[in-house]
Parts: sequence; C-alpha cells; structure tokens
Amino acid sequence: MIYLVYGGSGSGKSSFAEKLLADFPGAEKYYIATMMAREDDADAQKKIARHRKLREGRGFKTIEKARNLGEICGLTGICGLGGNALVECMGNLCANEMFASPGIDDEESCDQKSQGEVVEKILDGVKKLSSVFENLVIVTNNVFDDGRQYDEATEKYIKALGKINCQLTVISDKVYEVVVGIPVEIK
Repeated sequence: MIYLVYGGSGSGKSSFAEKLLADFPGAEKYYIATMMAREDDADAQKKIARHRKLREGRGFKTIEKARNLGEICGLTGICGLGGNALVECMGNLCANEMFASPGIDDEESCDQKSQGEVVEKILDGVKKLSSVFENLVIVTNNVFDDGRQYDEATEKYIKALGKINCQLTVISDKVYEVVVGIPVEIK
C-alpha cells in the first residue's frame, strides 16, 4: 500500500509518517532520507544531524538518497524483502532533482531538467519502490497556499511538486493531511 502524508512546514506530518512506519508489523523498516546539504550549508547539516539523532533507536534502517529514488531497488539486500519504507520528503527530492547540478546558483541551470523530466523520474522511482516494499509512506509538502510571487526557478519547482503531489494522490491507497499534529484522512 502507498500512504501519502502532506502538510505545511512544522505541521507534524513527519512525526505522523514515522508513527505509521513504526506501527507496521514485522518486516524491515527503511527510512529513505532525501535531504542534501552542501558543504557550506551549516544549517542544513545541523538539520540532517538532528534528524539522524531523532531516528536513533527507532528500529529504522536509514538510506540517505538525495536523488535517483528508483536506484534504491538495486541496493544489496533490499529488493524482494517486502519490508516497509518511508520517503522523507518529496519537497527535498524534487528540489534535488531539479537543481542539484554544477552551477546551480545561476538561474539558467534550473532549465537543465524540465518539470516533466523531474516529475516522470520521481514518479517512476516511487512506482519502483512500491513494487518492492509492502507499505510505502511518502511525506510531501504543501507549499502552495502562501499566495506569494516567486522567481521563475522557484515557480517551476512549485509546479513540478504540485504535479508530483497530484499524481501521488491518485496512486496512493491512503492520503492524510496533517494540520497542527492532527492527521485527517482524505482518501
């Protein structure tokens, strides 16, 4: 089954998703962390370290995979086990796929991968994971409600994540929106 968990920043979506993963009976539990930090990004490095610490002792096997989600199926000892996995999170993965390339600081590099390529690649990776894991929990962000205008690159990112979220909603068996720590089952 595929479970999609979404909400705004600080909504409690990650805690709820981790609880879903922890509550699945038996089998291995994989935590697929997608956040990527540049060497000069101390804040992101601190956040990654904090999240690693929070996962300690929870029985999760962490796989840090900032890009190319579908490649996880080829890792030794994962394919065919029927375990459970959580992908944290689509917002990071989408940004990594769109912008993680040399020269990312200039706006022209944002066009290296089109929205369509990014959306297709990520959804293909999710489909591969869902064929391997018995239960797949996916965390994603709601970045669509602030009504602000952004630069062209950010707008492309928001549109790509929106397309990903729409398709994930279609293929998911259960969808939850988390608001102030309260999960509401949407589907």
